[in-house]
Amino acid sequence: MSGFILFAAPWWVNLLILIPVVPFLLSRKQKIRIGKKRLLAAALFGIAFGFVEAAVVVYLRAATGLWPGPPEKALALPAVLLRIECCREAATIIMLGVIAFFAGQRANEKFISFLWIFALWDFFYYIWLRFAIGWPASFLDSDVLFLIPVPWVAQVWFPMLVSGLTALVIWFCDSPIRAPS
Repeated sequence: MSGFILFAAPWWVNLLILIPVVPFLLSRKQKIRIGKKRLLAAALFGIAFGFVEAAVVVYLRAATGLWPGPPEKALALPAVLLRIECCREAATIIMLGVIAFFAGQRANEKFISFLWIFALWDFFYYIWLRFAIGWPASFLDSDVLFLIPVPWVAQVWFPMLVSGLTALVIWFCDSPIRAPS
């Protein structure tokens, strides 16, 4: 465990803190009407897929002898495995996008659905890792968040904060059914 580090690397990863603002602004422009049932179904996918992601990471690190150890050691994977891992990450984003495509009807709903599923997938990835292997031990543990186009590194609090806020904003921005006026 290290001390609190405010900024992620590379610098532009820090801009992700603005992601929760996007669904809020989109919902102000045009009401989101995804519906709580659809959001809950998409949430189940995101939460379950977060477990799959955690399992893949555990298996990969165990198979390569990089576990236990800090996640930064994952960058020591052989080049062929790093390429496969980048392709797996891209495939994950595509799968999340496909589910979001079916969750919303309008373009803004599809995009917000993607953010919703991504946020829950990412948040629960850390929850499942904690249950499975006891990591992260702290929100101050560092992690490699993503490898495309370069490794993104931050403490665990950062992706959990962004994902948690994004999910909360989307849940509360989804238009409730209103009585006729």
